[in-house]
Amino acid sequence: MNPFDRKPVASKQDYIAALWDATCRMHGCGAVHRKTVLVQELFQGKTVWKGEVEVFDLQGHPQARRAYAWARREEPNDEGEQIVAVLEIPPIDSALRAVQAQLVKCHESKPEHHDK
Repeated sequence: MNPFDRKPVASKQDYIAALWDATCRMHGCGAVHRKTVLVQELFQGKTVWKGEVEVFDLQGHPQARRAYAWARREEPNDEGEQIVAVLEIPPIDSALRAVQAQLVKCHESKPEHHDK
């Protein structure tokens, strides 16, 4: 099991704590939760992603002062979730840009999108 996979939690406070822990471990620095941002990404007029992104101010990271984190499922029927924590390093400058970058990364990593 990936160490950044998690089972659903009981409360928003536990959810933010799990994201905080994963963000600190992934990026080797401290973090302080600042806010929750609702993000909706549209493609050709349709919602392709909608959810809450947690914003963390980083402490001691050599390149980034902020990270954006959320949990996602690989497939709709997956039981566990994977935590994503994207650093605010250009061109990432907002929660929306972090989600967009992750969507591109996930799309490009799918086997059907690789050249044979």
